Order: sequence, then structure tokens, then C-alpha cells
Amino acid sequence: MTPAEFLDTDLARTVSALRDKEEPFAFATIVRTAGTTAAKPGAKAIIGAEGVILHGFLGGGCTRGAVKRATLAALNSGEPQLVSVAPEDFLNEIGVSAGAMVDGVTYARNGCPSRGTIDIFIEPCLPMPELTVLGASPVAEALAELAPHFHWSVSRAVETPVLAGKLQATVVATQGQGDLVALQDALQQGARYVAFVGSHKKYASLSKKLADAGVSQDDIKRVVAPAGLDIGAVTPEEIALSILGELIQIRRRHLERGA
Repeated sequence: MTPAEFLDTDLARTVSALRDKEEPFAFATIVRTAGTTAAKPGAKAIIGAEGVILHGFLGGGCTRGAVKRATLAALNSGEPQLVSVAPEDFLNEIGVSAGAMVDGVTYARNGCPSRGTIDIFIEPCLPMPELTVLGASPVAEALAELAPHFHWSVSRAVETPVLAGKLQATVVATQGQGDLVALQDALQQGARYVAFVGSHKKYASLSKKLADAGVSQDDIKRVVAPAGLDIGAVTPEEIALSILGELIQIRRRHLERGA
């Protein structure tokens, strides 16, 4: 739970509702003001995925456009944003233009008569990517235990359809116990990343059975086999670590694309 949730019961309710619906949102906090401003340092708000303030106050129309742009950037990149809304004469004085980023601060013009400056820190809160681990092998158990430490939501069965915009991955670690059925279930789910814990040779054999069962060649080819990065892994824990490394790569690329 964040400090903001402790300070405002209504804010906490808003956050809880968004998390229950697995919707992305952002915390915004005014960290500094100068001159005359409607909102003061410490003021907080919750901003939805469209850049609209859902709860809280950040100073009205003077900051609305800049906050929206910064929120969308934060949600697309997964990185916090610091935006400074300042009068045009101040921007000219320090030699920056509206929209420019200097030393990690994005500047925006304050066109309101108050002519104050408001610095706002915006922190994205994205739904955790979902990892489905199929199987009860030692590798499956190690991966299911390790992944939550790296902010993956882990399930042990394919139960829900893929949600638009949410990163979902499935790892088949059945290791001889229902491999074919598990692979069929994983491919039907439609997750972005589907991996199989096993050798190239073993998956080649299973590929023929998948084709005989009516699975398309496009789906068969998108399975990563063997799963994980090539780090020379031997033990179940090392194999799980190699898979998690690959999942982290995919997650970062997903954020970079803003998909």
C-alpha cells in the first residue's frame, strides 16, 4: 500500500476499484510550487488510463493538459514522469520550450492568470503481467515460487482469456506428464509468450502431434522451445531463472512498444 492510500480513504477506494478491474492508472503528487497556485505541495490525485483525474485535485485547468500528456507517457513507458507547469516568461528565462525534457523534467506552459509554477510527480501503476505455469514438475514449482518476486501474477491453470493490452505468458513445464494437452491449452489461451520446458528434439516430436490434432503451423512455430535464456542452466531453480530472464526481456519490450 502506498502512502497516498493511507492518507485518504476515498482515494484508497478509487485505487482498490481500479486494481480490482485490472485497469492501469497513475498516482500524481504536487511536489513543489512557486508563486500563486490553487493547489499546494502534497496535493494528490488518481488519474485514469485516459489521462482524466478520477479523484483528487492538482490545480484545475492550468495543469490538466500537461498532467494528461505526462500520465499517458508514464503508462506507455512504465516509467515515472516529473512535469513542471510554469509561466512562459519563466520558461524563456531558463531557456526551455514547452514540451521539452531537461534533466528528467518535462516542462509545460502555464497560461493561467495566476502565473504560478507547479511541479508534479506522476507514478504509473500498471496491472501485473500474468504468468500461467502448467505442470507440477520441479521446474514448474521453482518458477511459480520465483516469479512473484519479480512482479508477475502467477496462476497454475488456464482459466481466463487474454485481456487486451495486458501481457500474459504461459510456460508448459509438465515434463512428460500431459505435455500435449498442456500445449494445446496454452496455445488456445492466446498468450503473447508460450514456452515449453524440454529439448528441441522433444518439441519437434510434439509438434507433429499438435499438427495432427489440428493446431495451425503458425501457433506451433510460436512456441519457444526450449524455454528460457541459454545460461547453461542445469538445476530446476537455474532453469526457472533462465525462463524468468526471458520473461523480463519480453516485459521490457512490451513496455517500450507501449502495447
